Amino acid sequence: MVTIKAIAERCGCSPATVSKALNGAPDVSRAMTRRVRAVAGEMGYVPNAAARTLKTARTYSFGLLFRENAKIGLAHEFFSLMLDGFKRRAEELGYDISFINRRLGGQELTYAEYVQYRRFDGVAIITANYEDPLVRALAVCGVPTVTVDDQFDGCGCVLSDNAGGVRELVRYVYEMGHRRLAVLRGDNNRVSRVRWGAFRHTCQELGMTVPDEYDLQGRFHDPEGAGEATRRLMALATPPTCIFYPDDISYLGGLRAAEDMGLCVPEDLSAVGYDGIGLVQQIRPRLTTMWQNADKMGVETAEELARAVKEGGGYTPRQILIPGELIKGETVKKL
Repeated sequence: MVTIKAIAERCGCSPATVSKALNGAPDVSRAMTRRVRAVAGEMGYVPNAAARTLKTARTYSFGLLFRENAKIGLAHEFFSLMLDGFKRRAEELGYDISFINRRLGGQELTYAEYVQYRRFDGVAIITANYEDPLVRALAVCGVPTVTVDDQFDGCGCVLSDNAGGVRELVRYVYEMGHRRLAVLRGDNNRVSRVRWGAFRHTCQELGMTVPDEYDLQGRFHDPEGAGEATRRLMALATPPTCIFYPDDISYLGGLRAAEDMGLCVPEDLSAVGYDGIGLVQQIRPRLTTMWQNADKMGVETAEELARAVKEGGGYTPRQILIPGELIKGETVKKL
């Protein structure tokens, strides 16, 4: 195994200088840093993680909490893209990532206890039930933490611009001539509440009334529930001309229900989704939806978490808003 001492002998400097150069210390010249790193690469040097942890009191690892209610997990394109962005950027910044769970052998721990046992330098809460006391305890356990699409005091936060995305969708549908808009909400969480509030407020700004029967509670990633809601809406004496689905996957259930009723999209019913899932975009008619930049959300989460770890007690949390992009598909008819 190649040692720091061997690199030092090759470079003609002290082992302390080699160690500082490999760790990017500012008191080593750029020329020496480049030489040390080049020699280390030529010799096949691999840092000893245990030794680095003892010396720096850091593990160079991030804990990742990923718990979503629909049980789709990494099979969902939005989450897989976000996690890929997070993992890629974290590794570029020198961090390993591990999932946080509550089992350690035969013992059950809280999330906070698991994080402290594993000695993670920082925690990213990508998706979770933020009302869960165990999640809330994790966010305030003293380990640098960045959340996605929800906010806690003292934690950085990366937010998709859900309100802005819904406003743009509503205005587009309005410009296409629609005035009878129905909305199927997602789970009862912050994202759903923000989107629903933006929908109602934008309709009000445009002078449109949303009857109670057009406003239905649903769930994210629930095609069956969305299909049943579509049947209820289209059976009304005065049905909506356009339905806002909570996400692209739910829209697929609405599309199937419309077809079962002998209706065509968009000739008889217009529809919009949310997320911009690539697979759904391959279905015709192409769905009108709001694309979320999941990869950038993951990258920004990793960068903000690395900043929180680096700055320590001097860290000032930021809220980073990631805009989406309207995909004008073929599911909104011009009236």
